[in-house]
Amino acid sequence: MPQGIHNIELDLSISTIWKFVSVLENWIPLVPGYVNHEIINDRQVTWSFVGDIGILKKTINLQVDIIEWTEPTSVRFNLNGTSGNFTGEGFFKAQELGPVKTRMTGFLDITAKGLKAPMVNSVLKTHVPQLTADLAEAIANRMCEAAGIPR
Repeated sequence: MPQGIHNIELDLSISTIWKFVSVLENWIPLVPGYVNHEIINDRQVTWSFVGDIGILKKTINLQVDIIEWTEPTSVRFNLNGTSGNFTGEGFFKAQELGPVKTRMTGFLDITAKGLKAPMVNSVLKTHVPQLTADLAEAIANRMCEAAGIPR
């Protein structure tokens, strides 16, 4: 199962991180290859991005369902492909290390299904960890930029 996890320590309070990640529109456009998104309701969004699958670039459309908002520590979500046979899950977690020091963890697990699944999953095993790191770093950079804190 293709998955990635990425930890970052930030000089931000846990409440600052929560204020950012609890608003879908703040972080969904930061997905590498982002094309567009549509908010369906406060727990559901569709998300389109261009992903590299081996030598192919493919537009991937996912429905993101938020399954848990636990203020101020976690956001968990499920992913379902609407333009391909993909499923997955992910989360952002925050752990307070001090008044203005927080560890943020990002996790993604995306699995292809169907006839081409073995080939696609072997490619995803190398791409999903990088996608996870890139997304977590983009979120961290945007939060620090908004707070006026160098990274």
